[in-house]
Amino acid sequence: MQLGGFVLVALLCLVFYARLPGRLPSETDYLAVSERLKAELRPGDTVLLFPWWTERARLYLPPQVPVVGYFGSDKDNLLAHPRIWVLGQPQLPKADEEAFLHDFLPGRTAVGQPFQAGNLTLTLYTNGRYRPHRFVASEQYAHARVYLESPDGTRRPCPFDGQAHRCPGPPHLYVAPEWHEILYEPRHCLWMHPPGGADRLVAEFDGVPGGTGLRLEGGLIFEFPFGAPHRSNVIIGVDDARTGERLLDVVVPQGVPGLQKAERALPPGEPRTVKIWSQATNPEARQLCLDVFALGAPGEGA
Repeated sequence: MQLGGFVLVALLCLVFYARLPGRLPSETDYLAVSERLKAELRPGDTVLLFPWWTERARLYLPPQVPVVGYFGSDKDNLLAHPRIWVLGQPQLPKADEEAFLHDFLPGRTAVGQPFQAGNLTLTLYTNGRYRPHRFVASEQYAHARVYLESPDGTRRPCPFDGQAHRCPGPPHLYVAPEWHEILYEPRHCLWMHPPGGADRLVAEFDGVPGGTGLRLEGGLIFEFPFGAPHRSNVIIGVDDARTGERLLDVVVPQGVPGLQKAERALPPGEPRTVKIWSQATNPEARQLCLDVFALGAPGEGA
C-alpha cells in the first residue's frame, strides 16, 4: 500500500514536470512583450507582475520602466503611476487569476485588448488610485537641513557630505535615501535611525505645497520589527517648522511588521517648511525607513 502511494506521487510529479514547459514563456515571447512596451510606454507607467514571483521577466523589459513584483504586490495602490501594465502568466501552476483581479481591479480600468505573446499576456490599465506626487522627501533630501534636536531645543547639525547628512555620534546616525524592504515590499525611502532617549533626528524641508494630502509612511526594515521586549516603539512625525504645529505622527510599534501610515489634508496656501523626525527611547535595532509625500487628489492629472 505504501509503495503504491509512492509510485502514484512519483507519477504525478512526472506528469507535472512534463506539462510545465508548455506553460512557460519563451525568450521570443519576452522579446515581443518588450517591443510592445517600448512602442507604447508613457512617462509614469509601471509594470506589475502576475504572479508576483515571475521575476525572469525583469531581464527583458525596457530598463526605463519600473517593475513591481513582491509578496502582496497585487494590493499595491501604485499611487505614483497613472497607468499600469499587467504582465501575466495565468497558465502557471498556482496562478490564481481570480484572486489577483479581486485585489487589483478596484479603481482600475482595462484599456483596449490584452496583447498575447505565447504564454504571456500584457494588459494596460488606467490607475484610478493614482495621485500625483507634488513633493517627495526622499527625492529632495540633498536640500534638507538635518540635525539632532534635544527637548530643550538644542541642535547639533548633521552636515551633508554629498551623499548623506551625517550626524555626530555612531555611524548609523545619518539621513539618506536607500532601498530597503519593509514586510517584503522594496521601498526607496529615507534612512532615519532614531538617536535614542528623548532626542530626535530631524530633517527640515522647504517648499511643501498647500492644497495637498500630506502623507507619512514608515516602518522597520527586514527582521527588525521583532526581537527582545526591551526594544521600544519608534515615533515618527511631521511638524510645521514655523508654528510648531504637529501635522502628523505615527507610532511604529515593537513586534508589528509592515508600513505604518498617516495622512491629513493641507489647506491651500503658500508652501510651508516641515520638520520630519524620528525618536525612540531605546534605539537598539530600530532600523527605520520613512518617506513623506504631498499628494494631489485621486486621479488628478491622469
